[in-house]
Amino acid sequence: MVRSMTGYGRDVVHIGKTTVTVEIKSVNHRFLDFNIKIPHTLLLLEEKIKEIVRSFFNRGRIELYISVDGEGFAQNILETDWKLLDQYMGQLQQVKERYQLTGEIPMSTLLSIPELFSVRQTAEQSELELDMVIKSIEAACVQVKQMRENEGEKLLTDIVARMNIIRELVSSLKTRREHVIDEYRERISARIEDHLDGAMDIDKSRLYQEIALLAEKGDITEEITRLGSHIDQFFTTIEKDGQVGRRLDFILQEMHRETNTIGSKSTDPKISEWVVSIKSELEKMKEQVQNIE
Repeated sequence: MVRSMTGYGRDVVHIGKTTVTVEIKSVNHRFLDFNIKIPHTLLLLEEKIKEIVRSFFNRGRIELYISVDGEGFAQNILETDWKLLDQYMGQLQQVKERYQLTGEIPMSTLLSIPELFSVRQTAEQSELELDMVIKSIEAACVQVKQMRENEGEKLLTDIVARMNIIRELVSSLKTRREHVIDEYRERISARIEDHLDGAMDIDKSRLYQEIALLAEKGDITEEITRLGSHIDQFFTTIEKDGQVGRRLDFILQEMHRETNTIGSKSTDPKISEWVVSIKSELEKMKEQVQNIE
């Protein structure tokens, strides 16, 4: 199955008074690469998330975001540095006695000392809560994979149609090749006879041998055969499951190379026209194949 590397998935799960939203975006990339942005309270799931992503995708850049709204998993706990407070109270008491001060130590004085109090966050999720988050991530991955498969079907329809056009053009090249060789021989023979203009006898066997050698230089039989083989490989490859994008890209590169060779060898206007059409279709296909997993 041909899959695109473009996809999007989103899943929302409610855990008590907390809402967890998972978003995944997938775009074209040569290899599998992912960027994970999750709250600090869910960092313990980071390796598990990477494992899940690898189980769903082989290529593409994956961006995964998790946001937590509501009470969240973290709880704020106010902590007091009692030892430091004891020292402050002792020192303040000594100040009162030394300078014979009266009155109580105001609470505002203690609250203005930042080192005495601190807020610490705790993240104690239950196994059930973590399992729900993991299932939400998997659900979003399923959506992305399904979208990639849907996009892949559209890409496949387009590139198959274009490859069929190329197959017809290659068939036309094959038919035209024999005609061009005959024309080539006749044209060369006519020019030589016109040039000699009966001045001397022509060694017909030697003449045809030279014509054959010149015609062979412009022969595109091998290139046409290899193009046909590449087309067969293309259709075999798209029937396979897994990663086929790079293989398809390689096949198109080889087809482009053979087509260029045909264009450089042939002087026939019709063949040149078909070569341009084949290259045009290959360029469009190459753009599409770049996004296939």
